[in-house]
Amino acid sequence: MEQSSKIYIAGHRGMVGSAIKRALENKGYHNLVLRSSSELDLRNQQAVNDFFATEKPEYVFLAAAKVGGIVANNTYRAQFIYENLMIEANIIHAAHEAGVKKLLFLGSSCIYPKLAPQPLKEAYLLTGLLEPTNEPYAIAKIAGIKLCEAYRDQYGDNFISVMPTNLYGIGDNYHPENSHVLPAMIRKFHEAKIKMEQTAHSEPTSHSEPVELWGTGTPCREFLYADDLADACLFLMQHYNGRELVNIGTGTDLSILELAQLVKEVVGFTGTIQFDTTRPDGTPRKLMDVSKLHALGWKHKTELKEGIEKAYQDFLEHSIVISKNATI
Repeated sequence: MEQSSKIYIAGHRGMVGSAIKRALENKGYHNLVLRSSSELDLRNQQAVNDFFATEKPEYVFLAAAKVGGIVANNTYRAQFIYENLMIEANIIHAAHEAGVKKLLFLGSSCIYPKLAPQPLKEAYLLTGLLEPTNEPYAIAKIAGIKLCEAYRDQYGDNFISVMPTNLYGIGDNYHPENSHVLPAMIRKFHEAKIKMEQTAHSEPTSHSEPVELWGTGTPCREFLYADDLADACLFLMQHYNGRELVNIGTGTDLSILELAQLVKEVVGFTGTIQFDTTRPDGTPRKLMDVSKLHALGWKHKTELKEGIEKAYQDFLEHSIVISKNATI
């Protein structure tokens, strides 16, 4: 990519898309094509075709998707598979028709089998059953990978796929039920901290209520700061042209209990943590094998505590809006 190249970011208002936008702008790319969902419905094939025919972008970052945590994935199963299939199919086909030089498709680590060996290697795709709670979303993402491979095989299109691990960062979704685990924790611990401070002021001898979290706390997860993901995407857009997908992560993980203790420390909540073991845990462990990415020459820069501190600051800056709007 040249700094004057015409670059379309699908989903530029989401956490990942906005991070890619920041990364591009910080590196001097200035010819960015952006459309909000109200301006361009990516589920509408004709609208997408018309957009590509008119704008003719040279490079595409496909970061648009319907995303959510365990509850959202399991509740809105039809919406998650339908909307994600439509978005990726429309954009990938239109990119081919418009002669896009290169497209990067963002998948998700949930594409890997629930009980795959750890860490998760790129070769483990389609070697076992998926985690049931997010199977529709995972199948849609797998279809996106296969679309990129098929268009490469049949037409020679330079379409690549990357699989980020669990993400968090600026502009995350802090909905109390539909968000992912880390932002959900940030909100829960913050609200518990505020409640504890208010109660202590009015009732000095009272004890704070524990923060209740789902599951047993034993599953292990890996987390990557969204701006690091964006940096990796730019790196791969410049340096990788292979058919095989590429994992993006840190290569290290921790238990949900350890994560909770870390978020608790960053937020400054001094109460206790309680796990609701009647709630689902999800996949026991999801750690990405990032040896391929490291061999290409890229490693993450933001360690987890530093990233959580940045995310919490972003949460605080938008907490007034969050407190008034339960459907962010």
